[in-house]
Amino acid sequence: MDRRVVITGMGIYSCLGKTLEEVKDSLYHGKSGIIFDPLRKEMGFRSALTAHLEIPDLKKELSRSQRVYMPEQAKYAYCATADALRHAGIDQDYLNSHEVGILYGNDSSADPVVKSVDTMREKKDTTLVGSGAIFQSMNSTVTMNLACIFKLKGMNLTVSGACASGSHAIGLGAMLIRNGLQEMVICGGAQEVNPFSIGSFDGISAFSIREDAPEKASRPFDRDRDGLVPGGGAATVIIESYESAVRRGAPIIAEVLSYGFSSNGDHISVPNVDGPARSLEMALRLAGIDKREIGYINAHATSTPKGDANEAKAIYQVFGDNMPEVTSTKSQTGHEMWMAGASEIIYSTLMMKNDFIGANINFENPDEDSAKLNIPGKRIEKKFDTFLSNSFGFGGTNSTLIIRNL
Repeated sequence: MDRRVVITGMGIYSCLGKTLEEVKDSLYHGKSGIIFDPLRKEMGFRSALTAHLEIPDLKKELSRSQRVYMPEQAKYAYCATADALRHAGIDQDYLNSHEVGILYGNDSSADPVVKSVDTMREKKDTTLVGSGAIFQSMNSTVTMNLACIFKLKGMNLTVSGACASGSHAIGLGAMLIRNGLQEMVICGGAQEVNPFSIGSFDGISAFSIREDAPEKASRPFDRDRDGLVPGGGAATVIIESYESAVRRGAPIIAEVLSYGFSSNGDHISVPNVDGPARSLEMALRLAGIDKREIGYINAHATSTPKGDANEAKAIYQVFGDNMPEVTSTKSQTGHEMWMAGASEIIYSTLMMKNDFIGANINFENPDEDSAKLNIPGKRIEKKFDTFLSNSFGFGGTNSTLIIRNL
């Protein structure tokens, strides 16, 4: 089987907004979600920069017995998923009577582990850790919580693919639908924002230290970039077969044309050019389209010197002089890590549906590699109907998705 896969719902909990409309406006106006967090300085962080998010209060929506199993990122994911289901016109009766799956990207749950270990060391009594700790601390915490809350009966799996996790989740969900194994899959990515989750990144000097101007710190592709800024939240897309969407009269937003993937087979943290290029080429080949049909590329570019340079080389190797506009929305959000591959599909789709490409903010001076790309430093009004989104991660995992407007 080779069924068409479409997106029928989107939901997001981001530093750019908690609704699709808020996020669209932030993208349009080039708003940054990055702040200076004094607490991180007190904790000994080299960089106190982070995306700004509030942990949602779910007391009015979920019971205490449900909330006790949910760490920070599961709460973000619940909000994003509830909104995405509403957007897709799916209620609990539908979920109860159909085998709807869930594939969600998540690759850490640090805060609950730290709190549990602190309790054990201080109290010398494991019973004081609490019944929710085991479920909060597992990588699969998001899917196990959401599958139980929404009573899902289909595929139930967490995708841990570093900073490509959210993208891989959508790609794998599309494969299940395309091959007739599922009719509908809830896909997405979630990232915790607490200091414990990214302290080790700070320890290897991965973060920007441009603390005097937080909104200017994330500078993908700019010559003067000095490191990434951590972000997070959650993003959910509802994907289903075209036949399913038509059958239920769902609003069809876009089509998932293809999913490309590869492994660098190289350094554990430094990306190369060959791996990303093969992921791009695979996505284009499977989509069955000419590269000139791509109207926009949402780059992975995180604002690190080597990573941005090698992605620019890979994009140029594949597209050459047939170069569409290329931006990294991480210039506004920072690096949303396990969430990024899903949120950037939503960011790009919002721009596609509203005929604009948001600025790659803080792009002031290209370097030798980024000068070969078509990177707009200001918002441009442009109608496009097909985009490509890159997501790469530690260990050399690469994912590329191609989405078309419908």
